[in-house]
Amino acid sequence: MVRITCITKQGGYHEDPHHAIEKVGWIDESDGQRGISTRLQMYDFIENKKGAVYVKDQSGNTVYVGTAISAHGTKYIRTYADKVWTNNLLALSECS
Repeated sequence: MVRITCITKQGGYHEDPHHAIEKVGWIDESDGQRGISTRLQMYDFIENKKGAVYVKDQSGNTVYVGTAISAHGTKYIRTYADKVWTNNLLALSECS
């Protein structure tokens, strides 16, 4: 399973939900491999390759990442916890 550890947003501004996440940093828990992928690469990994992806919330709970498409056709990723779509990705630190 892959855990997203950080994000890179347009302009680095985390509080603005209208700017799409550009890239995500991740670690593959099965082999320790690390990398950075674009939002579309991660979308494809989850949606088309059936990859399992998650983040840890501020309490250390596992929150799964899913895919979505905006009304304008933009493909993006978001988290799902307690049967509610959440913004746990926005709470992650900026990738360095």
